[in-house]
Amino acid sequence: MPFFSRLIDGYRSFAETRLPVERNRYQKLAETGQQPEVMVICCCDSRVSPEVIFDAHPGELFVVRNIANLVPPYSPTGFTHGVSAALEFAVQILKVKYIVVMGHSHCGGVRAFVEHRDRPDPGDFIDNWMALIAPAAKSLGDGSGLSQTDYLGRLERASVVATLDNLKSFPWIKSRTDDRTLQLLGAYFDVANGALEVYDPAAGVFGPVAAQPAAAK
Repeated sequence: MPFFSRLIDGYRSFAETRLPVERNRYQKLAETGQQPEVMVICCCDSRVSPEVIFDAHPGELFVVRNIANLVPPYSPTGFTHGVSAALEFAVQILKVKYIVVMGHSHCGGVRAFVEHRDRPDPGDFIDNWMALIAPAAKSLGDGSGLSQTDYLGRLERASVVATLDNLKSFPWIKSRTDDRTLQLLGAYFDVANGALEVYDPAAGVFGPVAAQPAAAK
């Protein structure tokens, strides 16, 4: 199985290079447990790894990945809620200080929502999950005058903003944002060029993050 061999080779490279550098960190994490300050909600897209994008060390990020980086509104029913359970653990047990919702360009989930909207034969799971994008799509109108590429890019960003709003529907998130012990942040990663944007809630827009800090130029 050549691909499994690729994973084994990757592990060996990790064990020879990064593990010796991080060994003390891993040992401390094993002894004391994890205490990340940042939770990242991002897409399961294989091109968008937050640990890689943010150059994170083990134990720094508590990551939840799902199709199109979505969070359902607060709904404590008897059903299973994987994302909500992860949020509860991160906020109430780990007491993270930041929740970052990171969308990305060329998102297959967002494209599926647009192309499969109102189709007569919805799938077992994906279409229902992607229906969470509907409020973001409504906020954009019919997208007339936009190319499909521009519309999808706007919808990918609008969905991040809608997800931030859904997070505020959780009472134990709202209370912590109100007392400023928890901050909600939006981000957007461009797969094609590696550019990162962050959301400015006051201005209602995403702005670019410079690859190099000003002092380093």
